[in-house]
Amino acid sequence: MTAQSVKLGYDTGETTVADRIKLFASRNGALIGLIILCIALSFVAPAFLSAPNLLNVGIQAATVAILAFGQTFVIVAAGIDLSVGATAAVSSMLVAYTGANMGLPAWLTIIVGLLAGAAFGACSGMMNAFLRLPSFIATLAMMSVARGLTLVISDGRPISTSGMVNFFGGTLAGIPVPIIMMVIMGIVASIILNFTTIGRSMYAVGGNMEASRLSGISVHKTQIMVFVLSGIFAAVAGLVIAGRLHSAQPQAADGYEMDAIASVVIGGASLSGGKGKISGTFIGAILLAVIRNGLNIMNVSSFWQKVVIGLVIAFAVSFDTLRRKVDTH
Repeated sequence: MTAQSVKLGYDTGETTVADRIKLFASRNGALIGLIILCIALSFVAPAFLSAPNLLNVGIQAATVAILAFGQTFVIVAAGIDLSVGATAAVSSMLVAYTGANMGLPAWLTIIVGLLAGAAFGACSGMMNAFLRLPSFIATLAMMSVARGLTLVISDGRPISTSGMVNFFGGTLAGIPVPIIMMVIMGIVASIILNFTTIGRSMYAVGGNMEASRLSGISVHKTQIMVFVLSGIFAAVAGLVIAGRLHSAQPQAADGYEMDAIASVVIGGASLSGGKGKISGTFIGAILLAVIRNGLNIMNVSSFWQKVVIGLVIAFAVSFDTLRRKVDTH
């Protein structure tokens, strides 16, 4: 808006360079933060930008990113999924158990794991949709159930996995498979969210559930589907974890749900629903991995690393709350 337009009392629609910069910064805060952090770490530790270390960052980010892609569906639809870490663990445990103890072929055990992830997600979705339990409570319950079943199945001990499962933790043409899986699942998630009917329904339900219902969108179906998708993505993350460890661990992905939620919020999604994108979630996951990697390079204690990550999560949620207040005024 020019000085003359202000005097005349109307907005000409003109935007200054400063306005454009401010708009870009507000929409790409996570990306700007990531770039600044990488530049700072490159000065603190030149080895940070080495190819082996960057691949290591990618591998560290892969599992959380895959979990976060599934979590994005739920948060866009105004929900929350606290069970993704436990679902990843129980799915990978079922893959290992059915292969080692039941003799199923590796390809079939992988299908069993994916179906298990979908089933746990469906249970959370149905409790949320039909029993009207808040998603926080429904997924908290499923988190406990999944963790308990993981311990029951394994008797608290790791179970070795087969060669096909171990492939998910290996390399392909010199590129770590976890990174490849992260990219593939990110593309799949982006297609679902941006180019499908269910994806559009997620935004609609998250933005205004009652208006969505009145416009003919099946709110219950959408609520169930977002949790089913989240469960499937969690199962894929479980395969990556098991592949890296060459075994299914009872405590696998413990606490990963917090990193997944943080990645989504840091990436620009709103916890109130209706807003979020996969590219932002990807940047959020990479940012968390870079922070951890940088703290490791600087020999910061793992105890203090938890403190730093906790503060990052608190800042991200606080920023989301502030952003929503500004948007409503």
